[in-house]
Amino acid sequence: MKYSKLLSAIFITTLLPFAAIAAEDEKIWNNVLKPEYFAQQAIEESDNVIELEAPVRAEDPALVPFKIVSKIKQTKEHYIRRILVLVDNNPFPFVGDFEFTPESGKADIAMRIRVNSNSNIRAIAQTNDGKLTMTKKFVKASGGCSAPIGANLDEAMKRLGKMKFRLDGDVKVGEPTSVQLMISHPNITGMQMDQVTRFIKKAHFVKDVKVSFNGKPVLTAKTDIAISTDPNFRFYFVPEKAGELKAEVTDTSCETPTKRDVCTKGNTYTETFKIQP
Repeated sequence: MKYSKLLSAIFITTLLPFAAIAAEDEKIWNNVLKPEYFAQQAIEESDNVIELEAPVRAEDPALVPFKIVSKIKQTKEHYIRRILVLVDNNPFPFVGDFEFTPESGKADIAMRIRVNSNSNIRAIAQTNDGKLTMTKKFVKASGGCSAPIGANLDEAMKRLGKMKFRLDGDVKVGEPTSVQLMISHPNITGMQMDQVTRFIKKAHFVKDVKVSFNGKPVLTAKTDIAISTDPNFRFYFVPEKAGELKAEVTDTSCETPTKRDVCTKGNTYTETFKIQP
């Protein structure tokens, strides 16, 4: 009995720090993030519209696998219009704002992100009727935004902006089709040390992603430093006939990692991919 009580006490003590962090996250959300992004707007907390998939503990905090799974169909009458992703305790909490259309087929998206410390990851979905729904998941991690830049930065810069589409299966007319967009870009946070020069490199990251099929948008995103090196997005589109997927990606450089008032627009890169159902 005493041993059982001791184990219970140890278990509760272990949980307390994480409970305290989660409670602090709620303060950050209620006092800072919600007023900034959704001032005076009602948000329902539920897994009925979208659900998050992420590890409880990150194996690599700079490459945390993260997936949003939608629970409703994308129809012209009712669809998920956008999903905002935030990491409460990141130095710059904004991860990305992802916009979808009925032509997306599903408002699912998967990627790899940086998590700098133990934190809630939040995803807030807005449907075309304006309703907001939030879901969240607590992830244990440390140092994702300051992990050193790889030793081959010069080689990475030579590949800058190169992209590739890859289908995850067969293409069927009129059905949601899963596709990956892989972007070669170091996505430097502005908090990382160059292992060769030992200097901190200025923030340089993918800012805008636009994907269309036959000229119709299927994914439009604004992203930031929390997206991992070599951004890789998996999403859906609905091919009604043969055609062309097109990606347009724009990057930017900012003087500081946590402010966006002094930034310089970079380059825009494009890639196309023929689809034949």
